[in-house]
Amino acid sequence: MEFISPVPMPGPDVVAPEVYRTIYPMPMFTIVPTDDLEASKDFWIRGLGFIDLFSVPGQVTHLRRWAFQDVLLVPGETPDKAPGLAVSFSCVLSQIDEIAEACEALTPARTIGPEVKLWNSLELTVLTPENTRVVMTAARVHDEASRENLRAIGIDVPD
Repeated sequence: MEFISPVPMPGPDVVAPEVYRTIYPMPMFTIVPTDDLEASKDFWIRGLGFIDLFSVPGQVTHLRRWAFQDVLLVPGETPDKAPGLAVSFSCVLSQIDEIAEACEALTPARTIGPEVKLWNSLELTVLTPENTRVVMTAARVHDEASRENLRAIGIDVPD
């Protein structure tokens, strides 16, 4: 069986896919309550690179990046602090720094990283205005050291 993913294979010159604008049955999506739909929408668009696929004023904003990266902003209470739960979105390595800069410009001191993870990704954690913990994750190209690290934790990586 062939598996098709909107996430490109890692590489030094990999280009991010375009935003996917077609309506489809969503296999998964995130619902984010916010007490300020417009401010949240602005942050997710200008900071995290989403688009407003459609909005029903005062009720819902459907945001999207790549295929299967859907977020619904809905009216609700913003928690005082970020919960332990996080939502993660794939990106490419070249986007990590630009996302960090954009988010810091919009809401300073609300990003953590980027950090290289044991599972061979580079990850940036962002706390959004509604205290959603968003992790932007980019796969790194495998080298011998990363293959050895993955094998050490029980993940078989082909050469």
